[in-house]
Amino acid sequence: MTKKANLHEALKKYFGFDKFKGDQEKIIQNLLDGKDTFVLMPTGGGKSLCYQLPSLLMDGVAIVISPLIALMKNQVDFISQLSEHEGTAHYLNSSLNKAAIDQVKSDIQAGITKLLYVAPESLTKEENVEFLKSVKISFYAVDEAHCISEWGHDFRPEYRRIRPIVNEIGKAPIIALTATATDKVRSDIKKNLGILDAKEFKSSFNRPNLYYEVRSKTKDVDKDIIRFIKQHPGKSGIIYCLSRKKVEELAAILRANDIKAAAYHAGLDSPTRTQTQDDFLMENIDVIVATIAFGMGIDKPDVRFVIHYDIPKSLEGYYQETGRAGRDGGEGICLAFYSSKDLDKLEKFMEGKPVAEQDIGRQLLVETAAYAETSVCRRKMLLHYFGEIYDRENCGNCDNCLHPKTKIEAMNQLVTVLQVIQRIKENFRSDYVIDFIIGKETEEIIAHKHHELDEFGIGEDDDPKIWNPVIRQALLMGYLKKEVENYGILKITSAGKKFLKDPQSFMIVKDAEFSDEIDSSEHEGAAGALDPTLAAMLRDLRKKVSKRMERPPYVIFQDVSIDQMATDYPVTLEELKNIQGVGEGKVKQPYAKEFVDLIKKYCDENEIERQVDMRVRTVAKKSMLKVKIIQSIDRQVALDDIANSQGIDFDELLSEIEAIVYSGTKLNIDYFLEEVMDEDHIDDIYDYFSESDTDRLSVAQDELGGDYSEDEIRLVRIKFLSEMAN
Repeated sequence: MTKKANLHEALKKYFGFDKFKGDQEKIIQNLLDGKDTFVLMPTGGGKSLCYQLPSLLMDGVAIVISPLIALMKNQVDFISQLSEHEGTAHYLNSSLNKAAIDQVKSDIQAGITKLLYVAPESLTKEENVEFLKSVKISFYAVDEAHCISEWGHDFRPEYRRIRPIVNEIGKAPIIALTATATDKVRSDIKKNLGILDAKEFKSSFNRPNLYYEVRSKTKDVDKDIIRFIKQHPGKSGIIYCLSRKKVEELAAILRANDIKAAAYHAGLDSPTRTQTQDDFLMENIDVIVATIAFGMGIDKPDVRFVIHYDIPKSLEGYYQETGRAGRDGGEGICLAFYSSKDLDKLEKFMEGKPVAEQDIGRQLLVETAAYAETSVCRRKMLLHYFGEIYDRENCGNCDNCLHPKTKIEAMNQLVTVLQVIQRIKENFRSDYVIDFIIGKETEEIIAHKHHELDEFGIGEDDDPKIWNPVIRQALLMGYLKKEVENYGILKITSAGKKFLKDPQSFMIVKDAEFSDEIDSSEHEGAAGALDPTLAAMLRDLRKKVSKRMERPPYVIFQDVSIDQMATDYPVTLEELKNIQGVGEGKVKQPYAKEFVDLIKKYCDENEIERQVDMRVRTVAKKSMLKVKIIQSIDRQVALDDIANSQGIDFDELLSEIEAIVYSGTKLNIDYFLEEVMDEDHIDDIYDYFSESDTDRLSVAQDELGGDYSEDEIRLVRIKFLSEMAN
């Protein structure tokens, strides 16, 4: 069965294909010849056929080790349809009961089963090891092999036990398969599985049909996503978020804006997840908002866009997730939103983990940040990360290539970098090198006594932002490389040494600037309104209403609400509800209609074309927290007790209560004030707010002369707003 003609016959007979894809035939032949095999093939390249077909042709049963229980079932169903026997393929995992396990074992012993899928945890169970010792094994296939490496994006410690178990069960050829692996991960896989001599088959990681773009993540990110989806109506897409909470929130916001979307994460029950996956495949929904739990084994060829709401923890994860777009070779848009604040959050998640794990995690984040911030071709950066050289200067299908930046000469800076790396014995990572160049006396530099070297601070007169792009682009050009074993340590290549002897022109593009927008707190410094003329008219109206009602202007609408009205032009009470700080209670106030009428008239007179579909409808907070707070205050539970029972601090509770009363709900906290504050103090603060033109806390503290604590002022302000504004 090892002849070429026979292989093609088998391919046609079992799978209905006329020809093999890429290296599939060579891979299968290598395995049939009894040799260890390493396969690096991107998503959609046809990895599974590389072990499915030989298993049907060889004596014995092939063991496929995979971490994906959902995928096992799909593949077993698929193989069963190809064969006359129902038991040709089976899986063994924690989802099976004893009767089902007995059936699997019976089919294997009878020689019916050719392919057995096992989770690594099931493979290591003593009773399974004992059973498999009595069976002829044709070969072992280790799928998702990157799970072996701590440098892989989905490390699983149980994968480290595969080789010892294989030795116990009985030796047979091993084929390791992964869709994404750097040089470091490849070396880890081969070392750990004991297949250092395995023949490597490496397909290109280049997906020319995928468009890559990174955008700055601002407070309008939801609006940007909605606008993008509405520009691609009816197309299938996946949006990845890091937290389950964000997944739920964003899915709700998309639905509120008439986008057929659903949430998917590991916290949902199995029937809901299955239904959501089926709805996506059947196109009952267009967009899945998911954590990385979604997508493993999802076989939908026409996903047209993949959006990363949060930047992923590693470039391998990013590549794998974007790889789910355009698997049919058609359009695939990969859009990521980037903010350095997100990186800070990811670093914080690492606290408490072992030091070695934190170090690996940080190095992977450095690579992700480099990809996000670079102004060079994104395809070039990605392929270089996976050890592949992309020769073209402009790929024509990423944001940086479509909108190239002006290049600047950096020959002298590269010479500086190479000299410094040489001086510190090629023993450090890029952040250390940069700190040395700019003369930053870090603890590590002092510990190595490198601050005493003459070259310390050699580049302090240059723009400090130039050094990262110099190092990144020197890596791309092959003047530098990162050590594989001690990942991240910079080494000078022979091309780099040649450059030092005879420096040539070295043109670079500076990194893109990603400025994180600062959130406004205490309603101060709100974003400028799009239409300053309308904003002024709305403030005039607010002044008139406040005089008529004998209440301060901020009680009618906050500044942040006025500014958003002048940006979004709400012309109905229903639309007014979407404005920040405006809830059901505010909309019911008699003056609310005066504001929408003014905006409508202004739009008509100035022929303003409102982008209604671009206005994000916010989701009424279904958060049970607010409901519980309102119910507890109605029952007159002490506020500090409410905070304790909800697991939040007192300051957080006051912020929640403020949000409730600002948006128009009346709350009576007199029972608590009478317990904790002097009556005269309450009256003094209350009188201050009655006469003040602003509700700002900082101003109140100054005006009241420091006689009262911040909490006291906030509590009385809540009472005042509740009685006067609602």
